[in-house]
Amino acid sequence: MAVFQTLFTYDFMRLAFLAILIITPLFGILGTMVVSDKMAYFSDALGHSALCGMAVGVLFGVANTTVSLMIFGVLFALLLNLIRSKSPASTDTIISVLSSSCIAVGLIILSRNGNFSKYSSLLIGDVLSITRGEVIGLFLIFLATLVFWILCFNQLQAVSLHPVLAKSRGFRVAVIENLFTAVIALVVMLSIKWIGILIINALLILPPAASRNISENVREYHLFAVIFSVFSGLLGLVISYFANVATGPTIIVIAAVIFFATYIFGRNR
Repeated sequence: MAVFQTLFTYDFMRLAFLAILIITPLFGILGTMVVSDKMAYFSDALGHSALCGMAVGVLFGVANTTVSLMIFGVLFALLLNLIRSKSPASTDTIISVLSSSCIAVGLIILSRNGNFSKYSSLLIGDVLSITRGEVIGLFLIFLATLVFWILCFNQLQAVSLHPVLAKSRGFRVAVIENLFTAVIALVVMLSIKWIGILIINALLILPPAASRNISENVREYHLFAVIFSVFSGLLGLVISYFANVATGPTIIVIAAVIFFATYIFGRNR
């Protein structure tokens, strides 16, 4: 009890706690579809493109760089989705080239006049710096994503399992895929300042991957993914506070431990 009293003494810890409670279920839910569709490379490229999105905002004098991140992220996600569905060449190669190019362009723009140190926190994130307004924004995105998930879950599942059959049943496959990638882009870009560019993809992938190791049906798959994601986030926040280390990487280490534990347990069942 004393631990929690210490944690909630400060406003920044209370806000960080709320942010983790909002962010991690989103990543757990969306990550299940990302893992099922084998889109890890896609979400990784999306995360890395954030540097370019930030740089574009800085270049054009956008006061709130979160806006430029969101717009660039959605456009980049739709471009990746188009490449994934249309390109005859190796998809992962093209996406890797685009991702690397975005990182390079972003670094060039942000490092002008030696100013990159101002943006270096983007690499590993800083959830303790989140503001009340940003928490409210995250909560609104959480509600919107939840509504989208409830309304479109069956269609997403159908498209994921058999897109050709889904199309023959009248589902607008391209629209559904574009909506899903846009939602991922919004969630990733809104969270990237607090989780970090280098590790945000891991938070999207590890909890669902761990859940898949031990789940026997779709319901368990989604439930365990959310539980593992929230548990990793909250425990990572507590440990990082008392150990005086970065929160984002701590969360990912815990999520990785859970993944390996479930992997071993799943193989031995």
